[in-house]
Amino acid sequence: MKKFLMFMLVAVATMMSANAENYISESKFFDNWYLGINGGATTPLSFDEVFPVNPTVGVRVGKDFSPVFGVNIEGTAWLGSHSDIGKTIIRFDGGRHLVVRGTNLGVNGTVNFTNLFCGYKGKPRAFEVGGLVGAGWWHTFSKDAVHGYTSNDLSAKTGVDLTFNLGNNRAHSLYVEPYILWNLGSAPREIQFNKNYAQFGLSVGYTYHFKGSNGEHYFTLYDADAVNDEVNALRAELAQKPKEVIKEVVVDRIVEKPVYMESSPVYIINFAKGSSDLTKNAKETLDLIKKGLSVTIEATASPEGGVSVNNELSEERAQEVAAYLKNRGVKVVSAKGLGATGNDSQRIARVQVAQ
Repeated sequence: MKKFLMFMLVAVATMMSANAENYISESKFFDNWYLGINGGATTPLSFDEVFPVNPTVGVRVGKDFSPVFGVNIEGTAWLGSHSDIGKTIIRFDGGRHLVVRGTNLGVNGTVNFTNLFCGYKGKPRAFEVGGLVGAGWWHTFSKDAVHGYTSNDLSAKTGVDLTFNLGNNRAHSLYVEPYILWNLGSAPREIQFNKNYAQFGLSVGYTYHFKGSNGEHYFTLYDADAVNDEVNALRAELAQKPKEVIKEVVVDRIVEKPVYMESSPVYIINFAKGSSDLTKNAKETLDLIKKGLSVTIEATASPEGGVSVNNELSEERAQEVAAYLKNRGVKVVSAKGLGATGNDSQRIARVQVAQ
């Protein structure tokens, strides 16, 4: 048992290491639930006498916490009574024959061995192998023509699921499950795993996987390397124009109020890239200059364009400001474009009120 546990721990560690570069989508409470029905047959695990087998029907409700581990609640009903309890085969007939001879209600932990050892690829494979182990309550209620027999015992289940996932969206599954259901007994009998108190079963079932919050019937897998590459690409793109972004933020704040230098007010007018049109904020700033005052205007351009383009654009900006102020009765002493005045040149016009 210790060796088996060590093997499982190593296997889990290997799987986590192999998938360290991937992220599984977060699973909310109502994500990755499923509902299944099954039918099959059981017979005593001792195989002293196999027939007649016991037909079974069952239903299970479960949830996957990850592509590897999950849990389900399963209820099973027996339609036969062939057992090996006490080495006595119990059969029922006559007028007191019961359809359901016994039930088992159990909680099982599940593991997907395919995803555990081969890794989850973002979508369930067409064929997967899983396992389950759990504990439950075994109830037998039946009578034959002579004897009365009923019991309530602890039970345990161990099994293997051979699953076929169907459709492109993997919403439907068919599975074949060989399993052993152990009757562990109860006081005064000692609880034990004994083939003489167990049933070997084979079930065939159908499972429907409900759609989750991610719009799929399964877990979404994200490639961490791809996400990092996208983030780095966006950072590189942003790094190409850091100064331009900073200037626009700063200038947008400057235009709200005039700047005073050497006792002469200076008004900073901001322009959009490649434009000489006055914005709403620019006009509101120019409206602060009172009628009858004299001003000088100097306009500049940002350094991205060529020399001739920047010279022409800055001149157009200066004349646009001058025309707006003249219409308001402000005297324009001079208005000229300076082009781009250096690497830090901005898309602005400086309007200085003469002394």
